[in-house]
Amino acid sequence: MKIIKISMLAVTLSLMSFSAIAPVKSLVSTATAGETASAIVWKAETIDVGQIPQGTPKAIIYEFKNTGKTAVVITQVQGSCGCTATDYTKEPILPGKSAKVTATYNAANKGAFTKTVTVTTSAETTPKILTLKGTVI
Repeated sequence: MKIIKISMLAVTLSLMSFSAIAPVKSLVSTATAGETASAIVWKAETIDVGQIPQGTPKAIIYEFKNTGKTAVVITQVQGSCGCTATDYTKEPILPGKSAKVTATYNAANKGAFTKTVTVTTSAETTPKILTLKGTVI
């Protein structure tokens, strides 16, 4: 009699553990769908500033629009070198709204230059690489 009760308990517990698997899978798929609801479109990913004078910092503004259904947050912006300072919109960007990333290049040395700014957002799984180029005269 004890063996039957233990067997029934074991069967009941094992069936209960299988029923918990389905809700976990549905939560994971819902979270993935929510993450892809954000999308951003950049006005320009490469900006050529042309000729700029030596010793004069040049601000380059990259604009984008949130075309998704959820807010987008810029989590990190980093220039490719110490000669490029960055600034960006810190608040969440609501659907349909626009925001900007500013890269200020310190034009210390004469000659052609190409620099990059890496932007990480909640809307994209890989960082976006923005490019600025020109010639310091």
